[in-house]
Amino acid sequence: MKKIKVLLIEDNRLLRDGTTAILNEQADIRAVSSAGNRSAFEKAKKLVPDVVLLDLGLKSRNSLRVLQSIKKQYPGTEIVVMDLIPVHSDVVEFVKAGVSGFIPKDATLDDFLHTIRSVVKGVKTLPPTMADSLFSQIVECAIQGGTVDRVIAAVRLSKQEQDVICLLAEGKSITETSIKLKVAAFTVKSHVRNILDKLALHTRLELATFARAKKV
Repeated sequence: MKKIKVLLIEDNRLLRDGTTAILNEQADIRAVSSAGNRSAFEKAKKLVPDVVLLDLGLKSRNSLRVLQSIKKQYPGTEIVVMDLIPVHSDVVEFVKAGVSGFIPKDATLDDFLHTIRSVVKGVKTLPPTMADSLFSQIVECAIQGGTVDRVIAAVRLSKQEQDVICLLAEGKSITETSIKLKVAAFTVKSHVRNILDKLALHTRLELATFARAKKV
């Protein structure tokens, strides 16, 4: 049986080692892993992977740049992006760059394996809608019920994350926010992703709505 060669690029060592071990338990998959650094490209060169599992929130390098480099060197490789809650704008951006699929980090093992096997067969796998998720409904109820303060207290946003929320709520773009806060645009995107992870919101529109509700 020809095995699906998988390269996992993930900064978190626990997730990296655990995921690789699980993948290698599958009869039809051979997996190696790397942090988001230069060694990832060295391992890609040796393995020539069928599938790359790419963490959307790499700390050491911009995930989009990593994706573009891999697709340029290995156009036949399918790339699946992993994130806790994919941001809509990221989904669009990465699809344009050639991503074959998205998989939430809290997906079931069956869904995770199904995505890998599907993209190898040429099937595109986009993230499921989270509009009706339990977390979204809880946050909506918190806003409507006036319990926003308790929600914010529970997630403990950092000072800069709070600043990012306020600027986005004012209609500022990522670029404008980065200039205002004197940080890189990628740093702002990372803050947005962290905020979305914490609040279990899935679009910047909901993020802005949440911030405006806080001001009321």
